[in-house]
Amino acid sequence: MITDLGAFPPLRPWQQAWRLLSAAALGVGLWILTAAQVPPGVGGPRVQWLSTGDPLVALACLAALLWRRRFPAVIAIGVILASTASVLAGGAAMLALCSLATRRRPAETAVAAVLSVVTTLFTAELYPRREVPEPLWLMLSVPILLVGITVAVGAAIGARREEVRSLREQVESVEREQAARAAEARILERHRIAREMHDVLAHRVSLVAMQAGVLGHRPDLPADQVAELARGIADGSHQALEELRDVLGVLRASPDELEPPQPSLADLPALVANARALGLDVSLTATTAGEPPDAIARTVYRIVQEGLTNAGKHAPGARVAVTVEGEAGDGVRATVRDSGASRMIAGPPASGFGLLGLAERVALAGGELDHHPDPGGGFVLAARLPWPVREGSE
Repeated sequence: MITDLGAFPPLRPWQQAWRLLSAAALGVGLWILTAAQVPPGVGGPRVQWLSTGDPLVALACLAALLWRRRFPAVIAIGVILASTASVLAGGAAMLALCSLATRRRPAETAVAAVLSVVTTLFTAELYPRREVPEPLWLMLSVPILLVGITVAVGAAIGARREEVRSLREQVESVEREQAARAAEARILERHRIAREMHDVLAHRVSLVAMQAGVLGHRPDLPADQVAELARGIADGSHQALEELRDVLGVLRASPDELEPPQPSLADLPALVANARALGLDVSLTATTAGEPPDAIARTVYRIVQEGLTNAGKHAPGARVAVTVEGEAGDGVRATVRDSGASRMIAGPPASGFGLLGLAERVALAGGELDHHPDPGGGFVLAARLPWPVREGSE
């Protein structure tokens, strides 16, 4: 039977050598004890076999052990049978039995173990001896004890190998899972960076582009309005660069460092005022009873920011109404409604991912997002977010 070579760790030359040398040393010890029991002056074919044929058979058995891992059962049975005609091959037979026992297959190991005990009895009668033969129970107990120890050692080695192989597979599995988690983390981080860049820059850049579009389509504007629009473009571009620098600074910061304050509902008036300064006609109605959780407040800010960004890009000259209302237990409702574009200008290129990223933010916060054209003209962006009641607030 050909075994799975992958189940055994490969042996280095010195590992193979010391095993064979140990088997040979054990066989030499048995051979010397047997030769010492031969009566002086006794000759004949059996005594000549002890000095000629016995070592040759043992040498052949040691050579056969080189293939014990490829053909474990065949080599073990063959070497054990060959040891019947060679005392010196007894060490090779023990090594073959031990190697077979590492496979931890009870049936084939039991057959080889019984065969080893039987062949030991035949080998004991192979050469003449000076002493009176021992009783049968003694002749059986010693081989059974040796064979039992050999099988136990082989089984222990096999169990250790399986444990090491199992641990190695677990480590490889953990490494694969870690690599998969790292790849997923990189993807999530890229998405987070893209979302943050969009939230921070899209609003500012769209308003700057809107002002630049006005300059391009209205060459008849008075000089003071042109100057005002130019200042707005310069200020908006400067603020966009500052915000970009802040975002990159957060992304480069170490995890132990504190991030700058995140936007909340208190920043909505400044956001609306900034949009008005850049030319949008925006009204804000905020009627929240209390202060919602930070994550909810930040999400509401991003909703309003995205709504103003889209209004500036797709509905220039429109009136925009921002409404934020809610209370603890009832949730927060944020709505950005525009009246539709009053003029056509070339807007900045759209990424198409603003509302997708916003929908992801709202979903992660446990809310619902809705965006659709208004039947009366314009566009509506509305979201409802949970606002749980804190313990002890009632």
